[in-house]
Amino acid sequence: MAGTEFYGAEERKEINDVLETGIFFRYNHDQQRNNIWKAKEFEAEVAKLVGAKYAHAVSSGSTAVSCALAAAGIGAGDEVIVPPFTYIASVEAVIFAGALPVFAEIDETLCLSATGIKNAITPKTKAVLLVHMCGQMAQMDEIMQVVKEHNLVLVEDAGQAMAASYKGISTGLFGKTGCYSFDFFKIATAGEGGVMVTNDEVAYKLADNFADHGHDHIGSNRGMENHPIVGFNYRISELHAAIGLVQTRRVPMIKEKNNMHKKFMMQELGKISGVTFASIPDENGDSATFLNMLLPDTNAAQKVVDAFNANGVGGFNYWFTNMYHFINQWNHIKEGKVAAKTNVQLLGAPQDYKNLDLPKTQETIGRLISFGIRASWTEQELKELVAKMTASINQAMSQTA
Repeated sequence: MAGTEFYGAEERKEINDVLETGIFFRYNHDQQRNNIWKAKEFEAEVAKLVGAKYAHAVSSGSTAVSCALAAAGIGAGDEVIVPPFTYIASVEAVIFAGALPVFAEIDETLCLSATGIKNAITPKTKAVLLVHMCGQMAQMDEIMQVVKEHNLVLVEDAGQAMAASYKGISTGLFGKTGCYSFDFFKIATAGEGGVMVTNDEVAYKLADNFADHGHDHIGSNRGMENHPIVGFNYRISELHAAIGLVQTRRVPMIKEKNNMHKKFMMQELGKISGVTFASIPDENGDSATFLNMLLPDTNAAQKVVDAFNANGVGGFNYWFTNMYHFINQWNHIKEGKVAAKTNVQLLGAPQDYKNLDLPKTQETIGRLISFGIRASWTEQELKELVAKMTASINQAMSQTA
């Protein structure tokens, strides 16, 4: 959890700026706030980091996905291709936009594949919600070719991959809109927060309106602002933005350390027979927040997980059994368990969610174990961890021979 590893005087200073004004609300109150605009500074810092023309900060990564979908024109009845391996918020955002999720295959990048997308396209397909998982990036050349050939809208959820890039372009900036998460578990954290990014001015203005009840934010009298569209409250507070501002400044340092540690882990663990790693389309663009290790098969991976647990090796995720990141455990999605009816119930699901045929996804996630990289590890801590991992993997693999 890189963002939570580095916290100190800089964050306190920015928070105190807000506390001294007493203006926690991100808009208006110009006189009282003494020119303190943390949300605006946060947005500018994110835009600078990733190379976006526009950035809009909101209350969470989940609401950033909702804003990205709305600003890209995705809504009621639209079929949206989504991955079966993602934090559930990506799929929830599609459902609550009134759209219909269509699940497609991933590949060993851990993201949707171009072939998977192509095979899932129907005459009703409007968009692809591409999720860049575990700090890495998808095979963008192939995916962009499919998107353009079929005239689809691309929206990117790079919640787990801020600061990652492909051939010099940041994740989140290939499509119409993109977004990042600043929750407690990301490369940078605001406690809770998210940012939608785009290079499209119209999409940016729509997101700005949509995230604040449709306000156009023109003038200094909030009660007299116009409402170009209907929106809702996805605003970020000045306190959260103050933390996110400093944390974003730390990202280049964190990314550099992450990559050093990940390269060492891959070099050492790659010596073990049967251990490989998830495909990284552009290693120079890896944010390196996760080491994504692949075992020969699901049985071997489960034995390694058991050995890690028995030997006190922590800090990893076995996504195949994770309740929130993999479709196998999403019974509420499969069975349509909702508080109130959605378009999936009203219009009918575009797929039989209970009987999806996704063999490549099942095989890949069954083999995958991901370790969170800590930028704050000392050299000794890293070596000790790798030694324990190596012993545990060798122990487990001897049982599968």
